[in-house]
Amino acid sequence: MGCHLALLLLFMSGALGAQSSRGVVVRERLRPNPEEARAGREIYNRSCTMCHGLDGEAGDRAPALAAQRRYLRSSRADLFDAIKNGIKGTNMPAAALADGDVNKLIAYIHSLRATAADVEVAGHPADGETVFHGKGNCAQCHMIRGRGGLLGPDLSNIAAERKLEDLRAALTVARPVPPRGFQPVTITTTAGERVEGVAKNENNFSIQVLGRDGRLHLLTRDEIKEIRHGETSYMPSDVDRRLSKDEFQDLLAFLAKQSRRSSQ
Repeated sequence: MGCHLALLLLFMSGALGAQSSRGVVVRERLRPNPEEARAGREIYNRSCTMCHGLDGEAGDRAPALAAQRRYLRSSRADLFDAIKNGIKGTNMPAAALADGDVNKLIAYIHSLRATAADVEVAGHPADGETVFHGKGNCAQCHMIRGRGGLLGPDLSNIAAERKLEDLRAALTVARPVPPRGFQPVTITTTAGERVEGVAKNENNFSIQVLGRDGRLHLLTRDEIKEIRHGETSYMPSDVDRRLSKDEFQDLLAFLAKQSRRSSQ
């Protein structure tokens, strides 16, 4: 295949979509067929990796096909035309592929970009919601649609922002360094008060802590007797071991439904 299939993806066509005749941006749901995507991966590896790299992560001569860009022309029709007919004025040639193979290649490209909200996830979301607010203790730190805690990130749109693999890793893989804004901290004040939570903002003069008590604490340095920064995140990395296999899968299924997309 040629070098610049991804050039098509750089044309600004609205937020991840194509425009209707009325000028309204419509986002095409990806929902790639798993079997077609697997077959498309084989075609991609034979024809596209020289320019676009393995797994669409960008090669030396063309952009990444798996990138999450704000402006993409990524509809099935646009991709089919680019692959089948090439892109005039670029190094992207027409591909000598049967229509069925082009569709398989498109399914693979879509699978590379699909977020958790775009794929079918095994499990029972309703049971996963029960786990989220119950045995999983997720709601102690995370909020969804106004319900839950504040200590961790709001997850109301997490399925539209992250891939399914990212959600699974967040629950099962320890982070070596807590993300900025979520580093655990324990403070003892000069008045003898103990404040425990996450550091939201910190400088040479003051620190802002979102406490485990749900309150926001603003302390100046002269009010602090001792401060200890935690090296590990409050986010557990063994959720799959704390829950049964079915409970963990149900939790993933529930998180994969958390999207603010209008089509949901």
